[in-house]
Amino acid sequence: MKFSARLAIAALTLAAVPAALACTDPVSVCVNFRKGSFPLMTNGQPAAVLIEASADSAVQMASANFAGDLERVGGKAAQQVTAAASATGALVIAGVVGHSPVIDDLARAGKIQVSDLPGQWEAYRQIVVENPFPNVPRALVIAGSDRRGAVFGLYDLSGKIGVSPWYWFADVPVARQANLYLTAGSRRDQSKVRYRGFFINDEAPAFSTWSQEKFGGANSKMYAHVFELLLRMKGNYLWPAMWAPRAFNDDDPQNMVLADAMGVVMGTSHHEPMTRAQAEWHRNKEQGVTGGKWDYTVNAGNLRQFWRGGIERMVSKGDGRGYEALITVGMRGDGDEPMSEGTATQLLESIVAAQRDIIRDVTGRPADQQPQVWALYKEVQDYYDHGMKVPDDVTLLFADDNWGQIRRLPTEDLSRRGGFGVYYHFDYVGGPRNYKWLNTNQIEKTWQQMDLAWRRGARTLWIVNVGDIKPMEFPLGFFMAQAWDPEAMTLARLTNYPEEWARQTFGARNAQAIASLVTRYSQLAALRKPELLDADSFPRKYQRGAVPDGRNFSGLMKRWQVLEADLRMVKRDIPVAQQDAFFQLVEHPIIALANLYNLYHAVAWNRYYAGHDDAGGANTNTSAAAAEAAYRRDREITDQYHALNGGKWNGMMLQTHIGYTTWQQPDKQVMPEVRHVPDSKTGVIDAPAKADGASVADVPLAVEAAGFTRAHDAKGLSWRLIPNLGIGLGAVTAFPQGQPSSSAGDAIYLEYEVKLPAAGDKIVQLHLLPTLETTGGVDIRIGVSMDDGPAQTLSMRLTPSPGPPTLQEQRNWEKAVINNEFVLEAKFPGVAAGKRVIKVWRIDDNALLTQVVIKGK
Repeated sequence: MKFSARLAIAALTLAAVPAALACTDPVSVCVNFRKGSFPLMTNGQPAAVLIEASADSAVQMASANFAGDLERVGGKAAQQVTAAASATGALVIAGVVGHSPVIDDLARAGKIQVSDLPGQWEAYRQIVVENPFPNVPRALVIAGSDRRGAVFGLYDLSGKIGVSPWYWFADVPVARQANLYLTAGSRRDQSKVRYRGFFINDEAPAFSTWSQEKFGGANSKMYAHVFELLLRMKGNYLWPAMWAPRAFNDDDPQNMVLADAMGVVMGTSHHEPMTRAQAEWHRNKEQGVTGGKWDYTVNAGNLRQFWRGGIERMVSKGDGRGYEALITVGMRGDGDEPMSEGTATQLLESIVAAQRDIIRDVTGRPADQQPQVWALYKEVQDYYDHGMKVPDDVTLLFADDNWGQIRRLPTEDLSRRGGFGVYYHFDYVGGPRNYKWLNTNQIEKTWQQMDLAWRRGARTLWIVNVGDIKPMEFPLGFFMAQAWDPEAMTLARLTNYPEEWARQTFGARNAQAIASLVTRYSQLAALRKPELLDADSFPRKYQRGAVPDGRNFSGLMKRWQVLEADLRMVKRDIPVAQQDAFFQLVEHPIIALANLYNLYHAVAWNRYYAGHDDAGGANTNTSAAAAEAAYRRDREITDQYHALNGGKWNGMMLQTHIGYTTWQQPDKQVMPEVRHVPDSKTGVIDAPAKADGASVADVPLAVEAAGFTRAHDAKGLSWRLIPNLGIGLGAVTAFPQGQPSSSAGDAIYLEYEVKLPAAGDKIVQLHLLPTLETTGGVDIRIGVSMDDGPAQTLSMRLTPSPGPPTLQEQRNWEKAVINNEFVLEAKFPGVAAGKRVIKVWRIDDNALLTQVVIKGK
């Protein structure tokens, strides 16, 4: 081994000590022995792992993976035994209560207490046991209430000893540890959201190209890695890649076999009912299916036969249980289009009734004994709002607006058997513009929306569209962590999560600095999706009379430059072994999007100078050259990504992101048009702009929402800051979420003391992040007043009124999601100069205030 490599591994070992080293709580991971501790690793030698021959395949595979994790950490192979009698020394045992002879014997002998597990969903206990067997002085027992409970109990420890769920999917290296101990005692954990997972979607050209090159397609060899990633994040549910011509069950029959064997619950997307991929309909392979229109009013017989084939395949396992699935019911138009205009809710109800008849007939059990979900996506929610009846046992899956704002949440009886869920988006193909290339999601917004969903009763199913999986590693990990236990993901833990994630991924040494990088990147990326960027996205420079909030190219470029400089500082301290992971998770999104800003910033100045260049064309040519260099640099950055780890991720960054002119991508990158002036000299981009002559009284006074002078809490509600949400210090809203509307009499408001330099008519702007009214209404209301005057009620209407959205409503929504902001205004005539108090009043839930701005003479 080369000396430099030894140094890199040594640095990595020092930097990546596992975070869970409290050594106080039961079954916590420590590097030092304490009385009663279980020796998981001693001088690099792991404890043995018992894998019972009678165990469920999911438990067997997870146990074998856990043994592999111990070897990754300690450097020596963990012995795998099949019988407790043959074990000597420390032993790890994982199994399901009632199905594991070893665990059941220990329970009968009174050595372990697991009476709180049977009948529970995905619960587990991790227990340190003294003298369980003659040659085993101490054992670690992981007892699951079911097979996934045992699996999650194993992978929970894998994460705590330093094996990231992303060890394969993002090349996160594992730090070596010579000694690891688990403190004595017992701890219990359990999933809170029943079904938790993600949707691989919009996967061409990136994921599709990569999977074809590396595995020959979206087959079981590829899905083995996807399933493992899902389970290591304690997820249990997957909507597979489905862009034509992909069909999960038909492309490789081993796909569903492996999913079930590993313990993954399979589903299909919102427009693919009865376990069928849409591509299967067009392949027309099923015997007796003649195809025809995807229209139940004219082709019901063929559709019913097609759906029956899907359920027959699901039960073909022949064990009386079938392959584990959550069946999507309902119907949308072919190719994920709306059904025919004016489709009656009665038709959809009859379709679902027919599908449930098929489920009952094929499975031989009542339909309500097979889990089902009905996705209320887009227009289907309108049918639900207009009275569509949904069987009580079917999970109702509400959706966001495809841009991160949940459209609807439960208002009816929360005791309905099927419960409720949310389908969320980190990636989307559609209007006003695709966004697929990079992660542009703030975990702070995800947390706020999903916390609201949890508190309002959407607790059965959480699923998120992640596009190609990469590069959504950071927000996906967060989404799955929140889904496991939404109550544990408090505002305080959200605030600490980036550093917690950085510590678990890269070690403690650079955790704080890396957390700052990913947080600041997320703020800038969420301001405007890269596919929406162009030379006209922002003013080139701040001009007096505009809002001084950094929404101009000059200010944004400075933020990107500082971020890149900080990135370079941190990168110098990243060990060689972590460089590939660091590039994927931290460096690439920053340098790629910063470069895109460089490109359009240069184009903006080029177009300005093309008509205003007083340097004889020098500035025009310099800005053109800068733009062209940035365009070339974009390809270099992509090539660098594709070359990582011997080309492991070749193809994953093929998504087009330069040259959008409509909602859909161009087939290839398009260099923006720039002008050149022949035989000119060089110049300097971003020359100082001339002042516009406006007086100081014309300059808006802007106050961050976080900068309130006083907060007035009442009625069990209190104002809290969600740090970093938005482009500034954060967004302020009242907690807990999900509470009824307030009135002025409730006296829940914020005070902002300001000093106005001049008297006159004033406009107070409230800058809000986009959110939607989720109870069936249309407006999110908020109040504003000045001094002791009456409050004016302002309304943000991004939810359309009943029926199709008006043109103005559509424009409001598009403007809000493009800018990631919506501004409300209140007029105050004849305001005196001097100290004034602006009050912002809580009226409706889900209003996220980021800034207060006072404008006027």
